Amino acid sequence: MSRLPLVLLTALAPIAWGTTYLVTTELLPPGHPLFAGLLRSLPAGLLAVLISGCLPRGGWWGKSFILGALNIGAFFPLLFLAAERLPGGVAAAVAGAQPLIVLVLGALVLQERIRPLAAAAAVVGAGGVALVVLGPAAELDLWGILAAVGGVTATGAGMILTKRWGRPVGVGPVAYAGWQLSAGGLLLLPLTLIVEGVPQTIDGSAVLGYLWLGTAGGIVAYTLWFRGVQQLPVIAPGLLALLSPIVATTLGVVVAGERFSPLQAIGLVLTLGALVLGQLASRPNRLTAAPAPHATAADALTAPR
Repeated sequence: MSRLPLVLLTALAPIAWGTTYLVTTELLPPGHPLFAGLLRSLPAGLLAVLISGCLPRGGWWGKSFILGALNIGAFFPLLFLAAERLPGGVAAAVAGAQPLIVLVLGALVLQERIRPLAAAAAVVGAGGVALVVLGPAAELDLWGILAAVGGVTATGAGMILTKRWGRPVGVGPVAYAGWQLSAGGLLLLPLTLIVEGVPQTIDGSAVLGYLWLGTAGGIVAYTLWFRGVQQLPVIAPGLLALLSPIVATTLGVVVAGERFSPLQAIGLVLTLGALVLGQLASRPNRLTAAPAPHATAADALTAPR
């Protein structure tokens, strides 16, 4: 697949995730964000594994749980904690720093060269997101900030390890996403039951919301996302993740009737410009192939024990 279609397909993942806030507030029972995260991950993961008929082998059991913990099991609770302690705009603004985190981790772990243009795009993108989502009355909370930073760092580390470990030969992207969704969901299951429990009432609207989160925001989005992470330079999907808060804000204006200020419009233009600039700056001579899963000394060192 050529680069442009791959970038566009990968972008569908953060676009789908950008609908999460609207779906949660408009369709789902309040006070159960962990339950929503559980239904977004575990059923979709088990379905993907069932469809693919493929289970992890050997060290990939451990790797799948590590990736599932970083991308889903740790990210969701930290995300919801940040949402509880911070205004939504502040949490989203912190999430806008993820491309910078990915850029640094990619240089340290993958030895990817930091291109000045890509670094500039990450900075501009983070600033653009802040202009879009931050309001004048934004309040800061130390634990909320730490939770938000921890969440984006966990997913950033998950992206780096997804890139480093690649995908086993003969394993398709659906199975690969299913392993991580299942692992993350299993980690969320006891936490959800202990902290929240099951909503007393789940009506038809909630069922539609959970189905959307589990399909478009779950199995489909993560399948496209992990494939893009493996084949694109790491900063490329890192910048695409900025689409999520942009889509969430845009839906708030279009669907929920929220106001959109001139300053937010400037932020939107800056963010979109940074996305385009970042994709051009990270453009290699050819797409990066996922590493072959042959047993090597490096693989032995990184394999979970």
